[in-house]
Amino acid sequence: MAFNKKFVTGMTFAATISLLAACGGGGGDEGGSEGGSGEQSQGISIFQTKVEISEQLEAAAEAYTEETGVPVEVIGTTGDDYAQQLQIRLNNGTGPSIMSVQNAEVAERLESYLYDLSGEDFVSNIAPDMELMLDDKLVGVPYSVEGFGIVYNTEMVDPADIQDYDSFVSTLEDFNAEGINGFGLSSEAYFLIGHISNYPFSLQEDPVEFMEQLSNGEVTLTETEEFQRFGEFMEAIRDNTPTPLNTTYDTQVGDFAAGQTAMIHQGNWAAGMLDEFEVDFEYGMAPFPLEGNDKLAVGVGSNWAVNAEKDQAEIDAAIEFLDWLHNNETGQRFIVEEFGFIPAMTNIEAGDLDPLSQAVLEASNSGETIPWSHNYYPANVVPNDFTPVAESFFVNEDMTGEELVENLQAAWENAAQ
Repeated sequence: MAFNKKFVTGMTFAATISLLAACGGGGGDEGGSEGGSGEQSQGISIFQTKVEISEQLEAAAEAYTEETGVPVEVIGTTGDDYAQQLQIRLNNGTGPSIMSVQNAEVAERLESYLYDLSGEDFVSNIAPDMELMLDDKLVGVPYSVEGFGIVYNTEMVDPADIQDYDSFVSTLEDFNAEGINGFGLSSEAYFLIGHISNYPFSLQEDPVEFMEQLSNGEVTLTETEEFQRFGEFMEAIRDNTPTPLNTTYDTQVGDFAAGQTAMIHQGNWAAGMLDEFEVDFEYGMAPFPLEGNDKLAVGVGSNWAVNAEKDQAEIDAAIEFLDWLHNNETGQRFIVEEFGFIPAMTNIEAGDLDPLSQAVLEASNSGETIPWSHNYYPANVVPNDFTPVAESFFVNEDMTGEELVENLQAAWENAAQ
């Protein structure tokens, strides 16, 4: 989503590793997908922190070199110390040509290194609102998209029956009467409160501006309609389902796979475990219907960025590699088949996807999404502040949804100090 740079507090998504990086400051020559501009001896380097694709990225680099003659060095990292290593390299002038930048908060800190990719042809294929922007500059190309919502068993749930508060609660009550868990959360911070709290923020007209106003005391959660309704949803979930505090992610997904839970709040990443369980029913992903919301929450875990401090020949070579990765048939194959990504580019065919990833892809390509506002929460508010509030709410059945929101307000104020 194209967030304005002025709101710069951030919180990384729990299921991904923190990705930092940089790219550059003023448009360059257009790159070509077949190795293009004659500077074929100009080598480039790539430093990124998604360790699970390290070997595959090295293979992609070798394929690119074979096709174009351009040497590509993939610099290794453990992921955990990526930010420190990157800063050292940038400070001493040995920064990479291409690197990772997670979100606008990270990009803001490294703005002087960010190369403006707005004028490159290939960025026109980025799915709606998935580019990384600082003001009017496009500074990051998304690795992929991910999304979350209500994962449901099609034999037990019709999405038409969970489209608003009344129908959602009625469905929960019916399952509760049958002794079935209608809606499963789990005890991990983001799976308990981090992701589900995304909705009332993301339904604001400008989520980042709203969060800035919240931190400045200009608005409150308790006086905002979407949060009032959120409290009502959470109260209904608590009153009609087993406590999630004794449930791990593995148990949450496992109970769903066993048909013991009709719906869980999860993302497309759960499909891998569902495949391992060899489920014998069809499943899908539906929007969480807060205030009638009919969109999935879709976001980007990290972005490719180009280092503006390099000379123009190296910048051009870096752009040509990114163009190849997203436009060339070989590059696209690496994204889909080797990296295992859900493409964030509308020109890349995804092939056979699991039902959850397919739902996310369709939402992303159509632009019918709400953002990952939780990526822009104050640092550590989810594990340190929101989670104790949620745990108390699920333990204390006398706590109302309104009181939950009041406590979330106090938690935000504490984190934003």
